[in-house]
Amino acid sequence: MPNLVRVAPGALVVGKPLPWTVYDHRGNVLLRQGYVIQNESQLEQLFERGLFQPRKASRKEEQEVFDDTRERNPFTDYPLLLKTLETTLSAIGDGRDNAPERLQGLVRLVDRICREAPDPCLALVHLYSVEPTAYEQTLFYAIICQLVANRLALEASRAHLLIAAALTANIALIPFLDKLNASRRGLSPEQRTVIQKHPELSVQALQQAGIQDPPLHDIVLQHHERSDGNGYPRGLGGIDILQEAQILSYAEHYVALITRRAYRERRSVSDAMKAIRASLSENPRPRIGQALLEVLTDYPPGCLVRLANNEVAVVTHRPVRHLGPMAQAIIGAKGDRYPGSFQRDCSELDFNIRAVEQPEIMPSMDFGLLWGFH
Repeated sequence: MPNLVRVAPGALVVGKPLPWTVYDHRGNVLLRQGYVIQNESQLEQLFERGLFQPRKASRKEEQEVFDDTRERNPFTDYPLLLKTLETTLSAIGDGRDNAPERLQGLVRLVDRICREAPDPCLALVHLYSVEPTAYEQTLFYAIICQLVANRLALEASRAHLLIAAALTANIALIPFLDKLNASRRGLSPEQRTVIQKHPELSVQALQQAGIQDPPLHDIVLQHHERSDGNGYPRGLGGIDILQEAQILSYAEHYVALITRRAYRERRSVSDAMKAIRASLSENPRPRIGQALLEVLTDYPPGCLVRLANNEVAVVTHRPVRHLGPMAQAIIGAKGDRYPGSFQRDCSELDFNIRAVEQPEIMPSMDFGLLWGFH
């Protein structure tokens, strides 16, 4: 039986897949990762039963994960990745001596998980995109950056720098980000100042934590510069902006488009990719945006789609050679929920993808089973 702690009120969100499996006080599984709580009433009933989650990993356990050579499962790794990211950014913010080591370990782990299981990693971005926390958004940036770096065949050292930048570029915003995303009001002068200065403040945090890496600092500093010169903090333009900074900028832009904010609805993956595609002509390095679109494909893993036979399926794998996108049908043609799922090759006529589905509340899924993890 796992070592359990009680779930804190507010840790579970209506309409968002559970990031971890939930247990009762005896250690019996109540809800598996991927289950979606449908309404507040259901949430209250669950808390009355007493909900518990696995205890957060210790520093020693995190180090063991860094050193573990077994095949990675991004879904079971997801809670640990988020916790490790949180403690790593905290170590940087506090200027702890082990901050450089922690960041390097997390970069290696993210890189390895993405190399071993790219489609499930990309699925995480879309399955949890409804209303992600600041740490989830940060992890999504790192995943997308790793996959784009791989697509562009960047050498390992550059890819690692890019992942490190994705994980740390917004460290100065972390204390404010969840509140900003949940606010329906416009930015206050103080908030606007923090946003404008956060690249410089994030670099300062890295320096104070002993992470003396000028190329990393430059990526962080430039990730909000724009090709037309209207970005910040220095108003750089065109090819004066580092390629890695532009990759990170695209990753942040895409995640922002597909995530919901209190002040606006999220856009479908199709609309988000149209926006990315429309921006290519403005960039002197259009290959960066093209690489992102190639990584995503028309129907990225984790998105819900309507098939030609009227089933609703979740895309699990991107096209490979003669195979089209692979999906698992979870809802039947008449709207009935299947007790399990059925694999569909979307290159077959009956299973062609007709449209992207974007429900306000995601259907519950067992991610491990859908992606073949046991």
